[in-house]
Amino acid sequence: MNKKLAAALSGGAVLVLTLSGCSDDSDNKVNDWAKKVCDQVQPQLQKIANANASIQQQTADNSKPADVQETDSAAFQQISQAYKALGSAVDSAGPPPVDDGETTQKEAVKELNASSAAYANLQKKVDDLNTKDQAKFADGLKDIADELNKISTNGDQALKKLQSGEVGSAMAKQKGCQKPTAPASPSAGASKSASPSNDSKDAKDPKDAKSSEDPKGASSSASPGEKS
Repeated sequence: MNKKLAAALSGGAVLVLTLSGCSDDSDNKVNDWAKKVCDQVQPQLQKIANANASIQQQTADNSKPADVQETDSAAFQQISQAYKALGSAVDSAGPPPVDDGETTQKEAVKELNASSAAYANLQKKVDDLNTKDQAKFADGLKDIADELNKISTNGDQALKKLQSGEVGSAMAKQKGCQKPTAPASPSAGASKSASPSNDSKDAKDPKDAKSSEDPKGASSSASPGEKS
């Protein structure tokens, strides 16, 4: 059942992972703002990618519930902390120097903090799962995967707005706002089985593929987190 969780997580949205295009239309002030944010973003995106990879490594059918619980709990904690840091990065940079920049910034920070709280709640739910009853544990993981999908697809309008227009073009040019490199996995087979493209049964929801190219956390997860 952790395959569904891994697939949902890899479908999660993470800030600025879908930024593309290197337009040079942005002025210096916007570029400076983008650099200020993106310099702080990359370490957090890497944390989310690492957390996603750790969950993918616990997708074997013979994985022990206690081991899955420990891995997933630690991963959700890491993602929660990363989103909180992303919110702080956008907040500390101040409003982007564009029309309606202050409102867009505040709403983006609000969404990132909400994602942090949502993942912290998922961590608590994982911690509360009954690992001694495998059937109940599997059902609990399924419920958590369903919640993860909701997190990945809801409440990212401000982030999308932040990544659009002149600000988005400026952020796209910053190395720190590009997709991080996923860590090498010793269990490549498990990672393969957890990916949406290779496990259509567990990740057949088309929104997984869609949101993996979407910004919010995880990740072109996101899923958030690769939501990476």
